[in-house]
Amino acid sequence: MSDLANQTCEACRADAPRLSDAEIAELRPEAPEWELLEVDGERRLRRVFKFKNFAQALAFTQRVGDLAEAADHHPALLTEWGKVTVDWWTHKIGGLHRNDFIMAAKTDQVYQ
Repeated sequence: MSDLANQTCEACRADAPRLSDAEIAELRPEAPEWELLEVDGERRLRRVFKFKNFAQALAFTQRVGDLAEAADHHPALLTEWGKVTVDWWTHKIGGLHRNDFIMAAKTDQVYQ
């Protein structure tokens, strides 16, 4: 299990710096199944989680939603039959913050 999953998100200000390429490279091994991508000019972490049916996908979506509410850090969630796509990024800064890697690790933990 990732050490990040045991960490807590910090309150993020609009002027907080985005992660540098070096910081992202350092954190990537802690979220190995997450894809790094860019959407509308903003870097994000994305992972697609597979399930046997819609009910399991929906239950997972709810657990991730509860996790997000508790941390006051919210992802984009796409729930479909047999899969859930989760994108983490920090809206306030338009890119990636350490919080996104923490939440990715926590999401992995919920999936296990």
